[in-house]
Amino acid sequence: FMSGSLLISSRNFWFPCPHRGAPLFLGRLTGNEPLTILPLTSEMEEAAVKAHYKVCDRLKLEKKQRRMCRRDPGVAETLMEAISMSALECQYQFRFERWNCTLEGRYRASLLKRGFKETAFLYAISSAGLTHAMAKACSAGRMERCTCDEAPDLENREAWQWGGCGDNLKYSNKFVKEFLGRKPNKDLRARVDFHNNLVGMKVIKAGVETTCKCHGVSGSCTVRTCWRQLSPFHEIGKQLKQKYETSLKVGSTTNEATGEGDISPPKKSIPGHSDQIPRTTDLVYIDDSPSFCLMSRYSPGTSGRKCYKDKNCDSICCGRGHNTQSRVVTRPCQCQVRWCCYVECKQCTQREEVYTCKD
Repeated sequence: FMSGSLLISSRNFWFPCPHRGAPLFLGRLTGNEPLTILPLTSEMEEAAVKAHYKVCDRLKLEKKQRRMCRRDPGVAETLMEAISMSALECQYQFRFERWNCTLEGRYRASLLKRGFKETAFLYAISSAGLTHAMAKACSAGRMERCTCDEAPDLENREAWQWGGCGDNLKYSNKFVKEFLGRKPNKDLRARVDFHNNLVGMKVIKAGVETTCKCHGVSGSCTVRTCWRQLSPFHEIGKQLKQKYETSLKVGSTTNEATGEGDISPPKKSIPGHSDQIPRTTDLVYIDDSPSFCLMSRYSPGTSGRKCYKDKNCDSICCGRGHNTQSRVVTRPCQCQVRWCCYVECKQCTQREEVYTCKD
């Protein structure tokens, strides 16, 4: 984590998501939990709080962010979940690219010092991941300060009986905006990072859907139970990848009326770059990206990378060509479900070719 940003770690953290209606409460109760929850002893509660604080400290947050992390036992777990989810989605979306979202150690630190379009994607996917994870944590009952979204602004409210448990995007947006900090006035890089953070949050908001179920005799819809759900995070990642492909290079101008800096197209026309004024939903960047072909401070390069012939070997291997290796693999095949209760498969052996980029 850094000022105004949620930085992704390439380490994979996995936390089991509690069943809806089975919240994890470490402090005071909200009154919305089921009666089956057993009270914590003072010793158990003290140990749980210490463990929660330790996670917040390990994340190396700024003072304000650490305070926000500590004030609700569910925040630390949600932050870890957001980091893992964002990193995995980034790696999935760039799996066929020269830069495949390699974020180990120095690569991450070096990337985040520059305003590349890849950096823009990292800021957007990170803020989107935190927004998504926080809204889901509220609806799953894992937070003390929020619960389900009651959606008072649903259209035709009188025709719908509220039910289910909606994802609490209202609370999530408020939390993330406070967590990532206010809009900076003058520094271009800080404004660009802030802008890309907001793009990630806006993609989450645009994907909210109202889900309803009918109740009544023989399936009639005399009563409808409705709640709001976020799009699957994989869909969010897909949309942000598309925005990455159409991201805009920007410069800085000063608003004469306010004296504050604005994001604008570069002052000098650059071949291959658009002079289009960026919208609030566009990803923006200020530095041209390296090729990522060879090992550098930003990536390990593409030497030895697996590629797919006739699909991306030419691009990923940067014209160096690729090696072809033939191997025999054995996989389960012709699987059938047997009563009760297992799957029976045969083992099929086949030869396949693997392509890797030359040095």
